[in-house]
Amino acid sequence: MRAPLVVALIGFGGLPALAGAQTFTPPAGCTGFLTVQARGCKVSNHYRCADDAPGDQWRVDFNADGPYFVSRIDRETQWVYSLDLFDGVEQRLGPDPADAASFSGLLATGTDSYDFVQTGSDGTTTRVRGFDTLTGRKVVIDGIELEETAFELREMLEDGTVRSTGRGHEFIHRAWRLFFSGPSEWDGGNGFEPLDRSPVTFAQPGEPGFMSARPAFDCDAQLAALQGRAP
Repeated sequence: MRAPLVVALIGFGGLPALAGAQTFTPPAGCTGFLTVQARGCKVSNHYRCADDAPGDQWRVDFNADGPYFVSRIDRETQWVYSLDLFDGVEQRLGPDPADAASFSGLLATGTDSYDFVQTGSDGTTTRVRGFDTLTGRKVVIDGIELEETAFELREMLEDGTVRSTGRGHEFIHRAWRLFFSGPSEWDGGNGFEPLDRSPVTFAQPGEPGFMSARPAFDCDAQLAALQGRAP
């Protein structure tokens, strides 16, 4: 990631200094509670901040080059805020969603639809519509029991142009009130392509790998693929 951008983020409401560390340290007033090593050369560090609304959670994603994405969700897992650390674009949840995402509804009924708007700092407005459904399948990953979901979503620009479409599976943890990626496929305009960033290991406070900033899985394969495409 670009060093000047990291410097610009230091001190931004609740965002930590992210550059150059082997481990991740949440900002003052915040406490880390979970580190997830995933497929696809990704590690995510989750934390909560005392000054936030009850139930709000933050996540910072790292790849082999460092941090690249920051997000904040609320108790119902609504996408309240996100920041792309490569281009600096922020996304915020628009007011009064037509159909607000509800983690509680998903747990109670087995399915949840959503229809909301996000506004970007680059001037774009996008509408996201989709659903999550519990499949009834449970899996155990690194000793943690998760429940599988099926999902579909579509992101559209203000003029109705489809920006991206996704479908596939994710996993949820009820007590943590979190979704984790699973095998899926995404179409950004050039046809569907597979993506799998399923969790491989979980680390909680006191466990090895907790708050690691270094992804552990598939990074050699990712580097080899990039080198294979080099001229």
